[in-house]
Amino acid sequence: MQDPTQVSATTPDWSREQISRFWDPAPKLLRAIRRYQAALAKGGVWGGLVSKYWVLVHRFWSLITQSEIHLNMAIEGGLRLPHPTGIIVHSSARIGPNCQLMHQVTLAGTVVLEGHVDVGAGAKLIGPLVVGRDAEIGANAVVTTNVPAGAVVGGVPARLLKMKPGYEAAAQGKAQTRH
Repeated sequence: MQDPTQVSATTPDWSREQISRFWDPAPKLLRAIRRYQAALAKGGVWGGLVSKYWVLVHRFWSLITQSEIHLNMAIEGGLRLPHPTGIIVHSSARIGPNCQLMHQVTLAGTVVLEGHVDVGAGAKLIGPLVVGRDAEIGANAVVTTNVPAGAVVGGVPARLLKMKPGYEAAAQGKAQTRH
């Protein structure tokens, strides 16, 4: 198990997406998305045919996981979906490197997750909004406003619970500029 304090918010850790066993729905769903995008980027007749194959694979794993993650959305490397059931991600959402989405998460509208954002089970993020790097969203939280880097938020509606060490000064500086 990787130490969460060692996870980068900028450099993707591709090992987080590795397929480790035959029945591994989350990495296989992500592989279908990535290979579909690569086939489209390659272009030509062969790229078009290969992309259609990956659409079918994506549909299969989407059905198995009961998740809706669009084929054309921007997902940087290292995304973890430990329990990929019922995850809904809008096509205009952007997911940064090394993020984690638990089960029943919804990213509605233009939601941007910067690097190493952990979203708890059942959380709903309703955009447009940006979640700063190294932030944590609590289980069943409903987030409708921007979340600063290093923040831990939770509740309905979501409110700031605490700031992670090293981010307190940055949050105070932002609070002072608002007045």
